[in-house]
Amino acid sequence: MSQSPAKSRTLAKKKSGLRPEPSELKRLRKAETKLVIEEKKEWRVSKEELRALRKAEAKLIIDDGEPVDNTFSEKQQRLLAQTLYSSWTPPVAEKRSKARRKFWVASNVGIFTSAHESGIAPDVFVSLDVEVPREAIRKAYFLWDCGKFPELVIEIVSNTKGGEISRKHNRYEQMGIRYYVVFDPFRYFKGELLQVFVLNGEGYQPADEHFFPCLGLGLKLWRGSFEDMTFRYLRWCDRKGKLLPTADERAEREAERAKREAGRAKHEAGRAAKLAAKLRELGVDPDKL
Repeated sequence: MSQSPAKSRTLAKKKSGLRPEPSELKRLRKAETKLVIEEKKEWRVSKEELRALRKAEAKLIIDDGEPVDNTFSEKQQRLLAQTLYSSWTPPVAEKRSKARRKFWVASNVGIFTSAHESGIAPDVFVSLDVEVPREAIRKAYFLWDCGKFPELVIEIVSNTKGGEISRKHNRYEQMGIRYYVVFDPFRYFKGELLQVFVLNGEGYQPADEHFFPCLGLGLKLWRGSFEDMTFRYLRWCDRKGKLLPTADERAEREAERAKREAGRAKHEAGRAAKLAAKLRELGVDPDKL
């Protein structure tokens, strides 16, 4: 999400003087490396190293305390996140169990690669095979806990100073995030409304299509109403462009289906009653057939 320079979404430490001492920094890096390499299959860090990590986490700014820039941005973020939780089943991974895969989709949650470096909070991220933290007070995506970066991040442009096609583009590229999406609904950059970048050996390159095979998802522009606001939104879709329904859309479809089923049942009951009446006219008791 774009912010003015005074409220940059880059997240750092609460105080510059809280940078770890060299000995503590060495211990933190060692602990981080162990957790990331093990990908949480088995934590091999000592209690002392884990305490050092948690202590460092407490010194990080994981929320800049600023509201989103406008009503649309807030609704757009919620639309993207809620739709996946209500209507998406991640594709089965190769060489993995066929059990339903876990995933974490979040808005304005900071991503930290290290306990001693600044983080960055994308408007939306999607990360496969990562469990949403159960601790209510956890507010950030720590690489040393998750063991991997998100597959995709989305930034929604709301002014010309957010760095979506410069600073943030470079930061996500350096992190190695596979897909980077920039949605510019108000055309602040005078270019395309939707840009998708895919990471290859030469860095981010513009993608020819807006589909992400690893997620089995695509993105498309859609004009319609969401929570009583009609606008041009960014929506998830399948490879053929069919929209993933929101929770409300699913409920509406289910209500329509139930209504049709009830109408069909009523029609069949009427036909049966007419047939029974006709049989009685002919002297046949339908209950004895």
